[in-house]
Amino acid sequence: MTAPRTPRKVFGRLSLPERNYVAEALRTETVGGVLLLLAAIAALAWANLPAFGDSYESVSHFHFGPEALGLNLSVAHWAADGLLAIFFFVAGIELKRELVAGDLKDPKAAALPVVAALCGMAVPALVYTVTNTAGGGSLAGWAVPTATDIAFALAVLAVIGTSLPSALRAFLLTLAVVDDLFAILIIAVFFTDSLNFAALGGAVVGLVVFWLLLRQGVRGWYVYVPLGLVIWGLMYNSGVHATIAGVAMGLMLRCHTREGEEHSPGQHIEHLVRPLSAGLAVPLFALFSAGVSISGGALADVFTKPETLGVVLGLVVGKTFGIFGGTWLTARFTRASLSDDLEWADVFAVATLAGIGFTVSLLIGELAFEGDAAMTDEVKAAVLTGSVVAALLATVLLKIRNAKYRKLTEAEERDEDLSGVPDVYEEDDPAYHLRVAAIYEKKAAEHRRIAEEMEAARLAEVPGGAGDEGDGPA
Repeated sequence: MTAPRTPRKVFGRLSLPERNYVAEALRTETVGGVLLLLAAIAALAWANLPAFGDSYESVSHFHFGPEALGLNLSVAHWAADGLLAIFFFVAGIELKRELVAGDLKDPKAAALPVVAALCGMAVPALVYTVTNTAGGGSLAGWAVPTATDIAFALAVLAVIGTSLPSALRAFLLTLAVVDDLFAILIIAVFFTDSLNFAALGGAVVGLVVFWLLLRQGVRGWYVYVPLGLVIWGLMYNSGVHATIAGVAMGLMLRCHTREGEEHSPGQHIEHLVRPLSAGLAVPLFALFSAGVSISGGALADVFTKPETLGVVLGLVVGKTFGIFGGTWLTARFTRASLSDDLEWADVFAVATLAGIGFTVSLLIGELAFEGDAAMTDEVKAAVLTGSVVAALLATVLLKIRNAKYRKLTEAEERDEDLSGVPDVYEEDDPAYHLRVAAIYEKKAAEHRRIAEEMEAARLAEVPGGAGDEGDGPA
């Protein structure tokens, strides 16, 4: 007879290497998310405080760059097309790593984040489309509420002090990686109006050279950085969004280790570039993209115009129910069961958190309504509003379960034998139990010694070891 199959658990414990990778990635993204949050606040203050006048617009629209190369761009344009290429370069490396060494390597494990991400993009687009069809609005912004901003979401977690279990954090990170992939495809397919085939051909040749150099083991930033800039410039002039160059180069890096390697080249470069992306590129993009005029009337318009209402509802309602529904359906039809430590309410709270769609949503908003400055600003205001509403809802839902999360996190991090590896990963190792036993035996001996010393001191205070009978009152 064959043994009955154990039902597969969703949001179960991560492997130790995956846990360590996720922890390091999330630390960087959390710091970057806080900087992103500060940059967004600074942009809103700069654009709305009378003391600064029109300086925000003047700086954002200041042009510089070589005109002969077609790169005389505004500061805001450099931030959106240039700096975000670094962000998407890291996204490309993350995706490659997930495909060769992470959750996406195993088709069964990959089904959950992929289906959740797809549903989390399709449902917001549907919500936007229905809202604008009913209200007579423009359908051009259907893709705006489809993106999740992992850095902003982690910044919210850092600010509210919620200790999400590592499995939920890993799900959020993997979800964002898949989300970024489909956002990249949306940008490439739906926001490319005309093509310059000569420039596109040059970009492709550059990418081939980039790939060949990697395969030959050529090293040195002085080789790849200039080549990457040439590829980026050609991609920009081709009519395809320049950030696609960053993704393509990221996907070419090798992300599996060979014999004698502690880290793959992809992981090493990601470790170097991620702080630049999270700490500089994305916050600067936010600084020159989030500065929209905010007033009572403008905020009221967000909920009255079909385009902006569609964005808010897409982020808050569409993202939440899309991700939650996709996760539930995947578990239902694969006969997987939720981890014993979690409840579906936890998944719903994380799905709500994924409604924060800042960076890529702002970028898609600029592309969708290019040439219509008023509508672009209104859509940006809607992205900000929807992201804030989603953050507030997630805060309430996560705070309700925060005591449970803290206990789970403490259990995940406990290291009684001081080996540097959490105990939950060593419970099947006899040596671990021997180390713990030795620690407790040492503690027991110390406590016995203290007890004996205290008892000896107590007896020494009384002559003869007992009280004198004549000491009482007459």
